[in-house]
Amino acid sequence: MDPESLKRWRKAERERLIAARLAVEAGTLQGFRRLIDTHLERSFPGLAASLVAFCWPFKNEYDPRFLAHHLREQGARTALPVVVAPRQPLVFRLWKPGDELAKGVYDIPYPAHGEPVVPDAALVPMNGFDEGGYRLGYGGGFFDRTLASLRANDPKRPVAIGVTYELARMETIHPQSYDIPMDYVATERGVYQRIDGKLVLLEATGGAAPGYASPACLAHEIAPDYFGDTPVKPDS
Repeated sequence: MDPESLKRWRKAERERLIAARLAVEAGTLQGFRRLIDTHLERSFPGLAASLVAFCWPFKNEYDPRFLAHHLREQGARTALPVVVAPRQPLVFRLWKPGDELAKGVYDIPYPAHGEPVVPDAALVPMNGFDEGGYRLGYGGGFFDRTLASLRANDPKRPVAIGVTYELARMETIHPQSYDIPMDYVATERGVYQRIDGKLVLLEATGGAAPGYASPACLAHEIAPDYFGDTPVKPDS
């Protein structure tokens, strides 16, 4: 597939998958979110002692803020991405509720102040994902550039954990040389690890991700107004 054809194909697939996600009822999404939270905590208990980057939810994406709150209660630090310029890597700034937020691209909040930090792990939203762990994003290439830039200094940091729903599964995104696959993918079904270029469901190979041990589950829910900001509306 030539570059222009690929661009048109990915655009069409992106629109199809976003439309499918927007059609899911709020109650179903909340159930998916609880399952994903639990799968992430069970497979990655080490997140509780890490610097974890996440993204403010957009267009019915998985909402990681509940998990981020629970991780902070256990001692984790959390960060949000900041778009500094087109076609440039993102930077991450520490954030917790109460810190000042500004509105960025698509009105998505980001920390108004702070020095760049390098996360240990990044929860990366995906419009689509394929059998090789490759991600279909919004077409800007920000996360591919960011992972390439950060891993130039440390090839294992951050660990990239794609988060989405099973409805986003694709056979292939037709990955190119600049596409960087996720190390893991978490959906309502469970956590997949990329092994020998293919995603493998962890439950099928023993449960927890390598380097992590004891299981843990969310103990409570959080009031939606806790975050001090309203989520970005699906149609915004």
